[in-house]
Order: sequence, then C-alpha cells, then structure tokens
Amino acid sequence: MGTIKAIALDFDGVLTDGGVWWGPDGAEWKRLSFADVMGVSLACRAGLLVTIISGEDSPLVDRFAAKLKLADVTKGCKDKAAALAAYARRQELAMGEICFMGDDVNDLAAMEAAGIAAAPADARPAARRQADIVTSAAGGNGAVRELVDLILAGEIPVSRSQSA
Repeated sequence: MGTIKAIALDFDGVLTDGGVWWGPDGAEWKRLSFADVMGVSLACRAGLLVTIISGEDSPLVDRFAAKLKLADVTKGCKDKAAALAAYARRQELAMGEICFMGDDVNDLAAMEAAGIAAAPADARPAARRQADIVTSAAGGNGAVRELVDLILAGEIPVSRSQSA
C-alpha cells in the first residue's frame, strides 16, 4: 500500500455528486454510489483508516459514518487543514501518511497539507490543479472506489512530504 495509512474524504462532491434534493417538508436527500460505499468498506477491511471531514453538519454524514463504522468524523468544519492535522494527531499519523480527497476551494488547504491529494474528475479546476491524483470517475460516481483501488494496488506515488 505504500506510505498511505489513512484516507480523509470530503462528503459533498466526493462521496456524493454534489447535488441535493430538498423536499417540501424540509427533508434533505443526497445520492451516494454503492461503488464508493464498497470502496470505503474495502479500505477499512484492508486496514486503512477512513474519515470524513465535511463543511456541512448534516445527519446524512452521521448516517453514512454509522453504516460504515467510521468512528472519527468531523462535520461543520470551516478549516479542513486544521481538522486534518487534528485527525492525524488523534490517530498518531504523519500528514504524509494521509490521502485527502476534495473537490472545491474549501478543500485546498487540506489537500496541500496531506501527503497525497486527490480529486474527482468533476472537481472544480483549482482542486484538480492541487491534486496529485485526479480520478476518471466523478464525485458520487465511483471516484472514492477508484482512489481506494489505486491505493490498495500500490499505485499511489510517494507522498509529497516524503519526496521533498
């Protein structure tokens, strides 16, 4: 698996397609791909740590985390780089051992801080430029599974922090 021991994921635009359905009763719905659900499951089974760092404070993040038994999740986050560093300290990881996948400008600092930065194919241009890896799959459509498959196959480059 190389140097990556953990994967940190943004939620909206990475695990989802970034869309939201709002019902007349105020309910919020988001679409997730079973390919990505399986990717997170495979990562966990392989011994990788997986976390979500989301700017949203959505109960849907809680539901996803509970389903996949992700115990260390950050929601309502305005500073994802600081949240990633705090996660690394809690898990006793070096930043170079973490891959962060984000899709928009609020993810850039965390992408810069992580050992490896990844972005879905449909991420905003700034996120794609920041990424070491851009998946061929779009957010919410298998991008996380593609990233996990690359990590498990040992096809992720050496982290920037170790190559410097």
